[in-house]
Formats: sequence, C-alpha cells, structure tokens
Amino acid sequence: MIAIKNLHKSYQKNKVLTGINLTINKGGVFAILGPNGSGKTTLIKSVLGMITPSSGDIMVMGQPIQNNWNYRKQIDYLPQIANFPSNLKVKELITMIKDLRGATQLDEELISLFKLTPFLDKKLGELSGGTKQKVNIVLTFMFDSPIVILDEPTTGLDPISLIRLKALIEDEKEKNKTILVTSHIMSFVEEIADEIVFILEGQIYFKGSIPTLKQKTQKTDFEHAIASILELHHA
Repeated sequence: MIAIKNLHKSYQKNKVLTGINLTINKGGVFAILGPNGSGKTTLIKSVLGMITPSSGDIMVMGQPIQNNWNYRKQIDYLPQIANFPSNLKVKELITMIKDLRGATQLDEELISLFKLTPFLDKKLGELSGGTKQKVNIVLTFMFDSPIVILDEPTTGLDPISLIRLKALIEDEKEKNKTILVTSHIMSFVEEIADEIVFILEGQIYFKGSIPTLKQKTQKTDFEHAIASILELHHA
C-alpha cells in the first residue's frame, strides 16, 4: 500500500530524515509516533507530495509518486491545523470541497454524527477550535478513499466527539482501509492502533504492535514503554 525506501530529507545542514525504510500494508491503523522534531510530520508530508525528499523513493498503491499527482485521489488527509477561510460558511466550505473532489460524498451522516447541523450557516471564523476540528474531520472522511492520514486528529475535541471519532476510525478500518495517525495522546493511540512506528532523529527505532513493544522494553504500561525508548537513546 505504502512503500518508502531509503528516504532522506535535509534543509540545508539540518538532516530531518536519514534513510527511512518503511512498508505499510493494506488495512489497519498505523500510529506514527515520535517527539517534536523527530521527522514524523516531514515523513507524512513526503508521502502526500507536499515535500520533495532529498533522495529516496516512495510508492503508493504500487505506483511511484514522483511526477504523479493522481495518487493523491486515493488519500484523505486531516491536517493538524486547518486554515479555513474565515469568511466562508461551514456549508459553503463543504460544498466547495465536494465540487473540487467530485467523488462519493458521505457528508450528511458525518454532519449528523458530529452534531454540526446548527453550525452550517455560521462563518468558519466564528467557530471554536473544537468545532473547527469537527468540520476538519467531516471534510476528511466524507470521501471514500483507501488511505486516510490523520495528523493529531483529537485536537480540541470534547470527550463525546472523541468517542465518535474512535468509532469512525474503527468503521473505516473494517472497510480494509489503511489509516495513518499521529498523536501525542498515548491512551488514544493504544486504543486504536494495530501497529506503531516510532521515529527518532529521522530514523525508525521501532515498528510493530504495542504488546511487542511492551515485551521488548519489559514495561507493562504503553507510555512507560515509549519513554524507555527515549531513555535508551539518550543513555
């Protein structure tokens, strides 16, 4: 589904990715974890074609992504910060994105799920951060693409909306979709992820299931298992 080979990315003298090799097969939830500055956002943006790597290869669904924008139609992406035009109404933004994508839309059931109907006639600049995030989620999931990338999807969500998001991710997983997630909320990751990929200083330090990580680090708690990777690295 996604194959990354010997991926490097540098900004002048700053090496962000230093030889990433990663294969993510079809179906399941994969959490891309790492501290700030580890390279996980650069990795995701490279897969999305938003960043051009210094060297290396990326293939999505068997096709190289270089000079090939069509593959992006197979990916739905939720950015960490959604910069919506503040003067647009919510319903205007949804209509605009639907017109641009021209694909199957599931917006009505998502609007209902996240209780956005009262906000459809409000301008985006008037919304709270949590409500903007719900709009962000609707825009991401209303197209039925085989790959979904979620960058910090829980930001600003109230507990009920968080429960609905987790149920939505589980529903999408059951459709055999490949879902990549970044999050700093370890309890959320532990609940939804089939595998984790831990990146540190531009390299993958662990790839596998959470039980395997706990066994490897001899920790019964997921957060402590993650912390032990960092402690070993800095030792």
